[in-house]
Amino acid sequence: MTNIWYIVGFMVAGVSFVFLTIGAAWLISHRNRGDVHKGLPYESGIDTYGDTHGRFGLSFYIYALLFVAFDIEVIFIYLWAIIFRAAGVDIGSLFVSMLVFVGILLLGLAYAWRKGVLTWR
Repeated sequence: MTNIWYIVGFMVAGVSFVFLTIGAAWLISHRNRGDVHKGLPYESGIDTYGDTHGRFGLSFYIYALLFVAFDIEVIFIYLWAIIFRAAGVDIGSLFVSMLVFVGILLLGLAYAWRKGVLTWR
């Protein structure tokens, strides 16, 4: 029965944390008090032209995702090389598993290349 009180306590703490955080953000949030230029970006006093929220093309996000995927691949290959160098490890199955891993990632790279993701427009 005491375990249920831990769950209730954590639920109360979690819900109160959410509402306290939202309340604190509301209290210290930006409100347009006084000068009209206070709410402008950078508060430079110069009126902005057009929309202040510029959009990035989808290609930037795809490049970032490909970078993360291949960055993680490099980390895995480095760790694999450390284990591969260690004595007493079954080298054959370890090598085949790394070939499968790299092959799957190369298939993804070939797919992205074929779709034209890697061409900068």
